Amino acid sequence: MTEEPRLSPELVRDLMTVGVATCLPETPVVELARMILEEEIEEIVVLEEGNALGVVGQDELIRAYATGAYQGLTAEEIMREGVPQVPPEIPLTAAAQVMLDRGGRALFLMHHAAGMEYPAAIVTYRHFLRHMAAKDAAELRDLGILAERQTPLDTFIQRRNAARKRK
Repeated sequence: MTEEPRLSPELVRDLMTVGVATCLPETPVVELARMILEEEIEEIVVLEEGNALGVVGQDELIRAYATGAYQGLTAEEIMREGVPQVPPEIPLTAAAQVMLDRGGRALFLMHHAAGMEYPAAIVTYRHFLRHMAAKDAAELRDLGILAERQTPLDTFIQRRNAARKRK
């Protein structure tokens, strides 16, 4: 039996999106810009051998663009080191304040396993804005720990097809 989402989410886990966009350190900046636009995401976590190294968002891409030499740059060269993170149990208002204090548009919920730390979920400005604008719980049904998600196979097929399109 699926539990109905709360009318008013209170904790990060109630509003987050499970699944995080990632890339390798050598991913070209142009490809990152395409990913952000096509997938309508705020930030991408840079992973190396499964470990999170840093984050690339719209701000980093615009800084790279402003150099005039962005075409040859990679994710590793423009990323912000470290991954801004919060636990799933903190209040949404506290998470929003952390985001403002850090100057970023996203916070990540990290998973720790076998000595590795990698992103499992994300909460962004867009999540907070959707929560503010929601008329009822149905508008937030796709968010939070209780959200219905694609099967791993469907997710793989979707990402594979998107990668094929980009090539």
